[in-house]
Amino acid sequence: MLLILKLIAGIVLGMLLGLYAPTVLTQLLITFKGLFAQLLFFTIPLLILFFITSGIANLPQNSGKLLGRTLGTAYLSTILAGSLAFFIAALLVPMLAGSAGAAATSGNGTVLSPFIELAIPPVFNVMTALALAFIFGLGIAATRAEQLKQLSDQGRDVIQLLLTKVIIPLLPFYIAGVFAEMAVAGTVFATLKTFGVVLLLSIALHWVWIFALFTLAAIKAGRSPFGLVKNMLPAYFTALGTMSSAATIPVSLEATKNNGVKDDIANFTVPLCATTHLAGSTITIVACAVAVMVMQDGLAIPSFITMLPFILMLGLVMLAAPGVPGGAVMSAVALLISMLGFGDAAIALMIALYMAQDSFGTACNVTGDGAIAVLVDKAS
Repeated sequence: MLLILKLIAGIVLGMLLGLYAPTVLTQLLITFKGLFAQLLFFTIPLLILFFITSGIANLPQNSGKLLGRTLGTAYLSTILAGSLAFFIAALLVPMLAGSAGAAATSGNGTVLSPFIELAIPPVFNVMTALALAFIFGLGIAATRAEQLKQLSDQGRDVIQLLLTKVIIPLLPFYIAGVFAEMAVAGTVFATLKTFGVVLLLSIALHWVWIFALFTLAAIKAGRSPFGLVKNMLPAYFTALGTMSSAATIPVSLEATKNNGVKDDIANFTVPLCATTHLAGSTITIVACAVAVMVMQDGLAIPSFITMLPFILMLGLVMLAAPGVPGGAVMSAVALLISMLGFGDAAIALMIALYMAQDSFGTACNVTGDGAIAVLVDKAS
């Protein structure tokens, strides 16, 4: 929650500097934004490689049908949630944002240049990282290559240290630079209005999906969906505070067992879904992506046929979402650039939008884990 407050402070600081500060201070902040963006985009392929490789290599072994059923159900939930979010956001965001979205793409045309520009090309591109991650992850799992597994785990730990000690703490200043730039350009207030619309829409979609999952689970279990959801509320509110699926596992386990799921099924599915079922995060990323397209010149809302490959890949890339706030959107940055054509400004807006509701997306993820557990339990 402290991170959210820092991000809000960054937005306010950036607006004030852009509107009232001397030009030189704003340019300093914009210079930092540009340099930070280079570090961020350099890190993303490494995050994809090490986190997905480690995640696949560390999946439970010899679990057979239970593993396949859990992963299949979690992935299907994530894909359907992202598809629902696209249809609703594509329909509602342009109408609800209205003139604000159009104003966010116009402004007064003022642009400030950074003092220093430095290019840090990634070691390899995103799709290369993704292909390598699956090849090595599946290969390590099949051959039990302990040294490669240890290398992927250590690489993951290094990147996670970079995220937690450098990138995440500096995000508020990056966001401040983005909003300072928008304030100078005269688009900041229209952008904030669209922010409010998409955040409320995302939270509403989270609850739509939670009740959809638990309605299906209730039909399979012969229970009331409201009773099942009520038992999962402690996990939901714990996740709001922790912003971490992993930290919420003890509460999620207890709530899932209170829903009548057998102990051995709950003990297997809940920890596994904490890292593989990210329906809430996917809903937010897709809804925010549509909103950013509305706000940015040169980006048009694509057809569902064009968006579906992005959603399918997003469900896989979510395996790389580390256990830190904002990990999901950091993992998705690569796909936003390579598949949807997002530039630096669009990525910065995505990060700001996503981080503002990260706790709600996490809460949706862990609450949905309880429904996955009920479905797997009744199917076994």
